[in-house]
Amino acid sequence: MIASLDEGNVGGYSVAYGREDIYFPVYATAALAAIFLTATWITGAIYWLAPAAAAGGFTYYNIPLLEAGRPTIGANQYGIFIQAFGLIRWRAITRIDLVEIAERAMTVHELQIALSGPLGSALVADWRKRPAYRLLMRLPWRMDHRGVVRVDLEPFDRTPDEIHRTFLRMWRYYRS
Repeated sequence: MIASLDEGNVGGYSVAYGREDIYFPVYATAALAAIFLTATWITGAIYWLAPAAAAGGFTYYNIPLLEAGRPTIGANQYGIFIQAFGLIRWRAITRIDLVEIAERAMTVHELQIALSGPLGSALVADWRKRPAYRLLMRLPWRMDHRGVVRVDLEPFDRTPDEIHRTFLRMWRYYRS
């Protein structure tokens, strides 16, 4: 039986957002939002609210990047877990691919998890319902029309190759 399967207590191999220079833009835009709000309050000019809202929206959307200690993706004996998505059973996965995507002047690595059936039967635990205050925040995943869950691996604290190798190794072990 699966004891308390919630997002904060999953065990196994887990990967969190990295502690690199991704903090700077989030903190800088938070400071800009505060400056623009202060300018609105001091001058009484309403036009300062537009840049304050834009900077505040960017900050709000990217707050999950600041949660570096919280597991974002990972795997345990039951399957692969993804924050704000759920726990995917090992038997519901047909393949796990690491795909390199060329974007402008850089290469982005994406983990693609193909499901063998409908999402409802593939999930052991469904974490897609989020609290109201987190509804517009960044998600570490997206799903395409073919039933493939796509996770951008760039902001994580481990290398994309290491994450892919570990997931493949665990998938082969636990589905047999």
